[in-house]
Amino acid sequence: MKGFYIISITLFFSLNAISQKNDKLEIATIPHELRWENNPLTYSIKDNELIILAGEKTDMFRDPNVTYNTDNAPKLMFKADVNFVLSAAIEHSFINKWDGGAIVIKSDSINWIKFCFEKDYTGAKRVVSVVTRNISDDCNSVEINSNKVFYKVAKADNVITLYCSTDGQSWFLVRHLQFETKSDFEVGFLAQSPIGSKCEVRFSNIQYQTKKISDPYLGE
Repeated sequence: MKGFYIISITLFFSLNAISQKNDKLEIATIPHELRWENNPLTYSIKDNELIILAGEKTDMFRDPNVTYNTDNAPKLMFKADVNFVLSAAIEHSFINKWDGGAIVIKSDSINWIKFCFEKDYTGAKRVVSVVTRNISDDCNSVEINSNKVFYKVAKADNVITLYCSTDGQSWFLVRHLQFETKSDFEVGFLAQSPIGSKCEVRFSNIQYQTKKISDPYLGE
């Protein structure tokens, strides 16, 4: 019986992995094909909600001291339009330092932006933006009092604007910068757990619009 039990458990997880691998990667509010860059432990997609479970030692960072360069965090990515606005609520449990969920814009392996909601070095729930042009520029911004925050990313030609909100209605401009991307750049959702064993991140209220904002302070 013990051998049968072990085989049954192994078969269950194998079938679950095969089922997830064959699942159609589609978020109702994103009109583009999705793909995994680095597989998560598990994930689920329903309508405009995505849950990603990242495993241990997963991160996306190029240390200014050039002592730590990694890009192994699971990311669900898609090729975006030249101009767009992407918004989503990000929520997780903030168990370990640096646990986080993010929206990512990636031109290539050394040019990308990670707009992250993470547990910072003080233990705070922090809005963090990492702009990487070969080396990462790590900027800590607003502290949030809950496990959930709303993020918005707007791209207007070569200008990127990042926003956060506690209610999804009133937006605070976090960062406004020039950032050149290749024509086949990608955008997506990331979960990370650099020093923890895992981190489950929920992205909800995902909205994608193909438009070019004219006022960065309003995000419209």
